[in-house]
Amino acid sequence: MSSLLTGPLVDLDTGSVIARPAMLDPSGNLRAAPLPMVLDVPVQVVLSGAVAMAPLHEALRRAGRHPRELILLLSGPCAPQERRLLRVALDGLRAHGYLLGFGGAGTEHVPLDLIADASPYLVGIAPELIARAPRDHRAVAAARAVVTLARGVGAHVLAPAIEDEAQLAAARSWGARMATGPLLSPGPDGLVRVPLGTADDQPEATLGPRVQELLLPAVTLPEAAKAEQAVEAFGREPTITSVVLVDEYQRPLGSLDRGRFLLSIASRYGHALYGSKPARRLADPPRTVPRTTPAVAAMQAAGRDTGRVYDDLVVTDEVNRCLGIVRISDLIRQVTTRPALWADRRVPG
Repeated sequence: MSSLLTGPLVDLDTGSVIARPAMLDPSGNLRAAPLPMVLDVPVQVVLSGAVAMAPLHEALRRAGRHPRELILLLSGPCAPQERRLLRVALDGLRAHGYLLGFGGAGTEHVPLDLIADASPYLVGIAPELIARAPRDHRAVAAARAVVTLARGVGAHVLAPAIEDEAQLAAARSWGARMATGPLLSPGPDGLVRVPLGTADDQPEATLGPRVQELLLPAVTLPEAAKAEQAVEAFGREPTITSVVLVDEYQRPLGSLDRGRFLLSIASRYGHALYGSKPARRLADPPRTVPRTTPAVAAMQAAGRDTGRVYDDLVVTDEVNRCLGIVRISDLIRQVTTRPALWADRRVPG
């Protein structure tokens, strides 16, 4: 089984890095980074029970990170007699707050209906299909089946192990939102450069998504975090557009917009006034939308506050916990590139 995590997870729509592989140092400590992380986990480890996952929980705790900031990308076989146990184990991980994904879809021995029942955040196409796709119509058919499944359950599609522009163009044409691989590795300057797509690369038009299909992992800090902690997060990762302040139950209490927050800190005496003070003093109320909100309704919600039209929206679950963010640019792209699909839709509100 080959790892899917050969580099950062890149958003193909914007070219920004949205997550990095989780790294452990020799002592087993997690190398914490401001961005959300992704970790490749064999299904058999999950099936081994809570004891097998305890070191991961402890590593996150020591690093000061919450499970909501980690995508567990499961891969490997699941025997028929293990299906019920896996469902129970996944429910437990989701209750902890982890974002769940399945890798190797299309070739691994995890039934598609099991993936669908798990309602994952992310579905990764098998690297073998990516490698064959530009030249093998059979691989293309299998990859499209995986994409159809992912769209049907509201999951993002990950195209791993991208080595050349032909593979990237194929992944884009299927509708993959995220990708990783040698082609998208950081250059000597540390920046990721994503080749531009063409009109032929665009996915076929579909009915507009709900916001959970545009969801990106959020960068979160505890509600009592100091402003200098937020400065550090923004400073180390230029792709972070917002930081969400959450309580102990992961409910959003405040939102720091990158531009306004850094402008306040950079102003005369700004760091002296705010640096050691709670970041919440500079935060705005979070603009929250339930995960089932249609994209059009989310756009309407974004437009109600003219001073914050382009602020990220915070997506919440049924008990108001932060699931992640949706960028307004993604909403605009979805709505404006498929106008015919929205013409006759009526959204209350």
